[in-house]
Amino acid sequence: MGMSISLCFGKKRKEKGLQPPHRDPTPSFSRSPPSGGIDQSSVTVGGVPSFSEFSLSDLKAATSNFSSDFIVSESGEKAPNLVYKGRLQNRRWIAVKKFTKMAWPDPKQFEEEARGVGKLRNGRLANLIGYCCDGDERLLVAEYMPNDTLAKHLFHWENQTIEWAMRLRVAHYIAEALDYCSTEGRPLYHDLNAYRVLFDEVGDPRLSCFGLMKNSRDGKSYSTNLAYTPPEYLRNGRVTPESVIFSFGTVLLDLLSGKHIPPSHKNADMYASFFSLSPISESSIRITNLDVSETAALDMIRGKNIPLLMDSHLEGNFSTQEATVVVDLASRCLQYEPRERPNPKTLAATLAPLETKPKVPSYEILGIPKLEEAPPTPQHPLSPMGEACSRMDLTAIHQILVMTHYRDDEGTNELSFQEWTQQMRDMLEARKRGDLAFRDKDFRTAIDCYSQFIDVGTMFSPTVYARRSLCHLLCDQPDAALRDAMQAQCVYPDWPTAFYMQAVALAKLDMHKDAADMLNEAAGLEEKRQRSGRGS
Repeated sequence: MGMSISLCFGKKRKEKGLQPPHRDPTPSFSRSPPSGGIDQSSVTVGGVPSFSEFSLSDLKAATSNFSSDFIVSESGEKAPNLVYKGRLQNRRWIAVKKFTKMAWPDPKQFEEEARGVGKLRNGRLANLIGYCCDGDERLLVAEYMPNDTLAKHLFHWENQTIEWAMRLRVAHYIAEALDYCSTEGRPLYHDLNAYRVLFDEVGDPRLSCFGLMKNSRDGKSYSTNLAYTPPEYLRNGRVTPESVIFSFGTVLLDLLSGKHIPPSHKNADMYASFFSLSPISESSIRITNLDVSETAALDMIRGKNIPLLMDSHLEGNFSTQEATVVVDLASRCLQYEPRERPNPKTLAATLAPLETKPKVPSYEILGIPKLEEAPPTPQHPLSPMGEACSRMDLTAIHQILVMTHYRDDEGTNELSFQEWTQQMRDMLEARKRGDLAFRDKDFRTAIDCYSQFIDVGTMFSPTVYARRSLCHLLCDQPDAALRDAMQAQCVYPDWPTAFYMQAVALAKLDMHKDAADMLNEAAGLEEKRQRSGRGS
């Protein structure tokens, strides 16, 4: 008849793929390097990928062609240099900074600047892992930090404000980041502010590596309002190591007050309204002996008592003694004369003893769930089907399954002509209707038709199970999708597609470690089939 119908006569279920999936109680934070012609084994400190050149096509694919839906810049599409989140084929999330056209006309100069930053590797940084120069395009690629910015948590919080212990940790960790950069000979951090402080997958604060590189060749270094800008930059347009310390002082003020610094250096009325001045009790602690040289940020501290300076949402939940240390440090950072400001090592040493909960994970203090990193890159090369599954691209998977028809059933048991009955003809008709609905993307009808075929229990087709598995995924039914993918493996134990579909279903169920294992198993089976000349 020229038709092959697969049967399953008590085939032993392969132990690897059909064990009930389980959640690993210890989430994996292994990091893998990006794909796209990059050495997959080349990693450096802490498993962070080595610095590499990306192709523009890789970054377009990762960001859905730089879709506006992927923009994560705080000011959205109005930001001077847009930042996108993206996901590589190996499932690693990345942040991509896209410069305006011709911000860096000389590609060699851009590459040299980027490679200088890319040499740095530290757990206090959101590290730079690559760049792209293609035509007029200039892009930087960094580790993606999924838990927003300090500005978001301080100024735009929805559920709860950031607690005092985390504010102290932010100050300490960012001071350590600046100390590391200074030690490594890269002390100049451009435009340090609350938007440059990011929170990683476990809630630890990190300093964005993007601030270690100028926004353009002409060296314009400050894009925020003047209140964050060191006075010497306004005088001569130059950034010095001491300028970075001034900017750190403004971040300390943000942490203390929970408010933006007013946008003008000169409008005293704004300062008065920024902190509503009330009578000071005899018991309040006064901030005294500050330099009279004025900056906008320093004016916020001078003459204010601690209770008035502090974020009102912290009332009763902070240590006045600790706050006094931070205020004093901020005042030293904000001195008008650069030589009077402390160095990064002094900042870190002053703030380290203030850590009140050193053993409590940051995500607990921050009040966020602990996220898992993307699973590691498969050990075997991926076919188009494997790549589609690794990207969770259900549309691409659908197109592949439509094109492959039922050729994957070949080589399994077939029904003889004598076994044909009317019931079997009806079953085949149900499968045909299911195939038409599947092709036309009527996935609920396809589920019903394929179920009619399967429920009789006489004939078994792994392709039907795989197709119904995808239909379940597209109807937001990952549990049912996983069961069908496992049944496909029961019928055809060494079929890579069965494992790929299990990987997608597991990922949909947020069981990413199991999904990564299954993806790698599928790729291995596929590679083995290709070596044996059987294809996929």
